[in-house]
Amino acid sequence: MHRTALAFALAFAVAWPAAAAASKAPDAGAQGLAASVRTHMQVLAGDAMRGRGSATPDEARAADYIAGELKRYGIQPAGDRGGFIQVATIPGSWFGGSRTTVNVVGMLKGADPKLAGETVLLTAHLDHLGVGATVKGDSIYNGADDDASGVCAVLELARILGAGARPKRTVLFVLFGSEELGSLGAQWFREHPPVPMKNIVANLEFEMIGRGDAAVPPHTLWLTGYERSNLGPTLAKHGARLVADPHPDENFFMRSDNYGLAKQGIIAHTVSSYGLHHDYHRPSDEVSRIDFPHMDEAIESLVKPVEWLVDSDFRPAWKPGGKP
Repeated sequence: MHRTALAFALAFAVAWPAAAAASKAPDAGAQGLAASVRTHMQVLAGDAMRGRGSATPDEARAADYIAGELKRYGIQPAGDRGGFIQVATIPGSWFGGSRTTVNVVGMLKGADPKLAGETVLLTAHLDHLGVGATVKGDSIYNGADDDASGVCAVLELARILGAGARPKRTVLFVLFGSEELGSLGAQWFREHPPVPMKNIVANLEFEMIGRGDAAVPPHTLWLTGYERSNLGPTLAKHGARLVADPHPDENFFMRSDNYGLAKQGIIAHTVSSYGLHHDYHRPSDEVSRIDFPHMDEAIESLVKPVEWLVDSDFRPAWKPGGKP
């Protein structure tokens, strides 16, 4: 989740270890979820990725890895020039001039002629804070929970959906760049969408699901803005372990990439289990702090509800006064 000011110095890329990019063919269905999640986390949040700093070559390397995984899962590219990468050039950045960042955009086209024009958008942000001020001897802000965990969720949903029968609705899998600099990648996506924005019926953003939150019951996730629309309650009726955000004073609904989409009228929320832990935006947000059983269960618990959503003609709606 981003903050409005960023003072960390960002560093240049180092050579990408070939071993990190190597992976086996995907297992069908949810069977290989745990192994896939651990592989993704080690690559994305390992020290070799140098914290995936917003608008840096390290962010671009993370995007390349994600694009490669989507391709393996049979997801079609929906970025620039027939590829998965969408290059976002944002004029006027913190360092002067234009800053370039990248999104990863993949598509699974709907199979039902009546519903294929409707799109469900599954998203997370791929960047973090990069290399910055040293804290207890560590200067790499790995961003394991924030938000490699959310990227894992999107990748696993892409893997599982891609292995089955094509859904009735179209599904977009989008990993945004430069969320930590004010959702710049998401802004570019909204201005250059691969499908008409009016066709997007729902957005689920995944952010910080790598640990449980003691403020809600065990085996539970929460949804920002749960009370604003009927999406969360409806998914819960179909098995999603979603409850209302227990931290309303933190305004999380407005602090993630879903918010810009919601401002345009799209029913857009963020799935999370962030318990306000003290590793937030620190070098200590590392893979070793991830609760993998919780994360595996969190992702798996959403597979059936998401499968229902992409095969349904249900169109979520704002509740009275819920649209931002």
